[in-house]
Amino acid sequence: MELKERFLKYVGFDTQSNPESEKFPSTDKQLVLLKALAEEMKELGMTEVEMDGYGYVMGTIPASQGYEDKKVIGFISHVDTSPDMNGANVHPQVIEKYDGGDIRLNEELTMTVKEFPELSFFKGHTLITTDGTSLLGADDKAGVAEIMTMAEYLLTHPEIKHGKIRIGFTPDEEIGRGVDFFDVKRFGAAFAYTVDGGFEGELEYENFNAAGAKILIQGRNIHPGYAKDKMINALQVIADIHAQLPAWERPEHTEGYEGFYHLIGVSGGVERATAEYIIRDHSREKFEAKKRYLQEVVAFITKKYGEGVITLDLKDQYYNMREMVEPHPEVIDIAMRAMEEAGVTPLVRPIRGGTDGARLSYMGLPCPNLFTGGMNFHGKYEYCSLTTMKKAVRTLLNIVKIWAE
Repeated sequence: MELKERFLKYVGFDTQSNPESEKFPSTDKQLVLLKALAEEMKELGMTEVEMDGYGYVMGTIPASQGYEDKKVIGFISHVDTSPDMNGANVHPQVIEKYDGGDIRLNEELTMTVKEFPELSFFKGHTLITTDGTSLLGADDKAGVAEIMTMAEYLLTHPEIKHGKIRIGFTPDEEIGRGVDFFDVKRFGAAFAYTVDGGFEGELEYENFNAAGAKILIQGRNIHPGYAKDKMINALQVIADIHAQLPAWERPEHTEGYEGFYHLIGVSGGVERATAEYIIRDHSREKFEAKKRYLQEVVAFITKKYGEGVITLDLKDQYYNMREMVEPHPEVIDIAMRAMEEAGVTPLVRPIRGGTDGARLSYMGLPCPNLFTGGMNFHGKYEYCSLTTMKKAVRTLLNIVKIWAE
């Protein structure tokens, strides 16, 4: 199956995860694609293909004869798409030899070069976009398609010598639970790569340290005509807390290694309300300082309203993988060489987010992240370059060959 056909097939599956669900995977519809991938892996001739009780799919491309003693390497992608935008009834649009201009997604929506200047890089590429009514799902079905295309190529070209290769597909990455039950020992790789990046050439082995904060406010609702010195407006308490957090440390004002506080949701009314934040920073020291500051703000506002009004639930989510990957420089060096041999300029960048690889690295599987060619993830402006996707496949094949040397 060609890469384009495979990718378009996968984006036809609705695989959104659901952060409100308490089960794993969070949605049954993810299992439909995972089962289909397991069957496809068997049809391609992979061995040790299995789908466990949590939905994880794993399989093996056996080592070439005489290469059984080489280190086992792995490739991992996630099948779920973001709950931030409609992921059903995806209607991809294919643009051959993109002319570098604005892209009309539908009669009412245009993706302009002014708003998305990186489009100029893709002039001459074949692009796949949304029709403006859904996300595309390149995050991370582009990665899934690239791994499967690499696997098919290796299985049909035995002249390419390689060690044992393990492949894994996960659910629920988009809601931070992707490797909650991932069995690193069973996966059995010495090193792995998540194929879950974006722009051509991205190579990422640094990511945010991450925490989530849920602030519950128990207010006191009194008729507004008689509320003086009695009412505690839960929404106002949230506003007071938010006002104490530095405005310049919000996502819309940060870049590179700069961290942030991000208010992602507010619900409720005067009597009771909830605010949810995510806290991010590449520096562990600054990350811990941000958490302490939020706790200090809550303590300060509590003095104003009294005990029992504010409850803070603050939990770490994942950590910067750099300290787990850096002791194994060959993992990065090989990826950079593989890109260069595929005609790709490596762009070593910090991830302003996280991947399954961040947590896997702390679970004993050093796991940097590679580009896929997808852009503008999680929304209606999402697109990917098929031209770059093909370079990603060549990069994966080069990694396999170099590790076998």
